[in-house]
Amino acid sequence: MTAIRDISLISVAASVLLTLAVTAPVRAQTAVDAALEMANTLDGAGGGVSGDALLSALEGAAEAGQPMALWQLGTMYENGEGVAKDPVKAFGYFSQIANQHADTPPRGVEADIVAQSFVKVGEYYRHGLPDAGIAADSERSHTLLLHAATYFGDADAQYRVGLLYLEEDGLGYNPLQSARWFSLAARKGHGPAQAQLGELMFNGIDGFEAQPVEGLMWMTMARQRVAGTTDESWVTEKLNRSLALATPEERAEASQLAAQIGPQLEGL
Repeated sequence: MTAIRDISLISVAASVLLTLAVTAPVRAQTAVDAALEMANTLDGAGGGVSGDALLSALEGAAEAGQPMALWQLGTMYENGEGVAKDPVKAFGYFSQIANQHADTPPRGVEADIVAQSFVKVGEYYRHGLPDAGIAADSERSHTLLLHAATYFGDADAQYRVGLLYLEEDGLGYNPLQSARWFSLAARKGHGPAQAQLGELMFNGIDGFEAQPVEGLMWMTMARQRVAGTTDESWVTEKLNRSLALATPEERAEASQLAAQIGPQLEGL
């Protein structure tokens, strides 16, 4: 469904919001980044707009079908940022994006927001949301996640699909399929996927011999990629465990490869 673009009935604050929504992607790397920039610009002192006015502006733009406004409201209610935490409302906003923009062009400006909305809605279905009358539904969760991973090529979705192939109660234990999905995400610069792929390659999987140098390379790049994030500790643990088993020659070669290839993925 095409988003409504007519802003004639939206407040002046919302008009400013929509202007930023159009211009922000020029500065931001993705539409998700643009939505964050938009919120930071209008967070009070910076944009001269009160919290209530910001919320009103976002709600007005959301009613007009603006994905970035829907996304921002969803994340605000999901995390309790500036509003009371309300997963039911968050689910509603993310669902609206997924329902209305499922056919957004995969390389469109707002594609990442739509793809991530599919991921978030999929997570809600995975665990269930009783307050919204939603029971856990793994099959529906997998369908939503696979749409984000295949149609949109979303790296985070591809990583999550890779994890599901390492779970018996996920998509069925299949390390080869898991490695395939991790590889798709890793080549887009997804740090956790790089770490998981690296470990599989280092240890080897059915049908493929271990490739310790390539495995260490991916884990080395992963640690650099996730530095300072919540993923740093487990990624570092995987790398250190593998380094202890590798030969000095393997460690040296992997480090050299990571230094050569890593920078090529940094902008992705």
